[in-house]
This record gives sequence, C-alpha cells and structure tokens, in this order.
Amino acid sequence: MNVLVFDIETIPDIDGCRKIYDLHGLSDDDVAKAVFQMRRQQSGTEFLRHYLHRIVAISAVLRTRDQFKVWSLGGIEANEQDLLQRFYGGIERYTPRLVSWNGSGFDLPVMHYRSLLYPINAAHYWETGQNDNSFRYNNYLSRFHERHTDLMDVLAAYQPRASAPLDEIAGLCGFPGKMGMSGSKVWDAYQQGQIKEIRDYCETDVLNTYLVYLNFERSRGNYDQTRYQAECQLVREELKASGQQHLLDFEAAWQDV
Repeated sequence: MNVLVFDIETIPDIDGCRKIYDLHGLSDDDVAKAVFQMRRQQSGTEFLRHYLHRIVAISAVLRTRDQFKVWSLGGIEANEQDLLQRFYGGIERYTPRLVSWNGSGFDLPVMHYRSLLYPINAAHYWETGQNDNSFRYNNYLSRFHERHTDLMDVLAAYQPRASAPLDEIAGLCGFPGKMGMSGSKVWDAYQQGQIKEIRDYCETDVLNTYLVYLNFERSRGNYDQTRYQAECQLVREELKASGQQHLLDFEAAWQDV
C-alpha cells in the first residue's frame, strides 16, 4: 500500500477574524493580537479554534513501491486553495494510507473547515462506501480505520491523557525531533516572510512522523528488522542525495544521536 505522511503549518486567518469579530481597520498584527487575547480569556490558551487557522504549508512523505519522496506541496507562492487541492488530488491519485501525528485532532479538522471556503473536489477523501464498497469498512474518516493512521491517537490507545508530543517520541526513538522552529513560531516567521523556513520545518516534522511510523510497523510485526533497517537506509540515502540543507542537517542530526 502507498503511504502518505502529512503535516500542516498554519497562521491565524486574519481576513476571517476581521469578518467574524468586526476587526476592520486594524493591521494584520493587531488583529492577531486581538484574537489571541480573546482566545486566552476564553480558554487560557492562545491556540485558536480550528476554523480560524489558515494553512500556509502542507508537507508530505510519500512511500510507494518504487519511490520515497519528501516535499512540500505547491510552490512558495501557492495559496491555501492550491495546497488543499493538491493534497486531495494526491489522495485521488494514490489512494494511500494517510499517516499523521494528531492529524485527527488538528490537521484534518482544519483542512475540512478550510475546504468549505473554496470550490475544491475532495470526493475520494470523503468516500465511505457510497461509490466504492472497499471504503465502507476502511475509510479516511473513521477513527479506528487504517486508511488514516493517527499515530498519536493509536499509540495512546485512544486515551487523550496518554497522548505524547511527536518531538519527544521521536527523540526517544533516536530520531532528530523538531528542527528549525516550532509550531508556535510559525506566525512570527510568516510575518517575516520566512515561507521557505516554514516549509523546511514542516518537512522535518513529516520525516520524524514517518520514522516513528516505521518503528510502529516493526512493533506490530509488519516489518522485520531487516526490512526496517532497509527502509531507514533508503531514507538516509534520499536525504543525502537531496542537496537541500535542511534535509542534510536532518540526516546528520540523525547520525549523531
């Protein structure tokens, strides 16, 4: 089966916040400060509700029988609609097993809400057996189906109190963990025009997720140690051959642990 590991990076939806909260006339920065303050008063955290996140990067690892690839969808100038359509187009093309870390809790709900804003075709993603019977008992939407494997959810035995951060689980497994920045810094980086840096960071997150997924596959007996080591070696070779500094740095950090 094809495997597609994905991760998104988001910023506040400034235009949406202006519309919902009547914040017209304020600068982008002041709108963000206002909604962060409102959210903090409501819940004690600045983390906005899912529908108020705008997607600025979607990164992926694709593993098929013939290839391994890590990249960010679209170009640096791609808008949210383009990113979303490319993601759903990849599902249409490959019908992969989706793999994420907290994708059920964050990434996919954000993508669901944001997709309502555009004329996007995501029919294959939403399939639950109406047109393809193979999706009836294994689709992308059910929490307990494998077409989408949310590693954080599965490894926590679906118990929120047992959830763990990707960075720490990756570190425990001997992988580099977060590199470059963290999700909380994406808005600041975006304001400074650091789109490439955001995309690079997102790519290292999907690499960590993919490597933890390899451990998961070994743990449940789908990979023996020989295949596991071969898969890890393939990732190393592809990173070395990429010529991209953030991927070279990731491979070097992986060697050092």
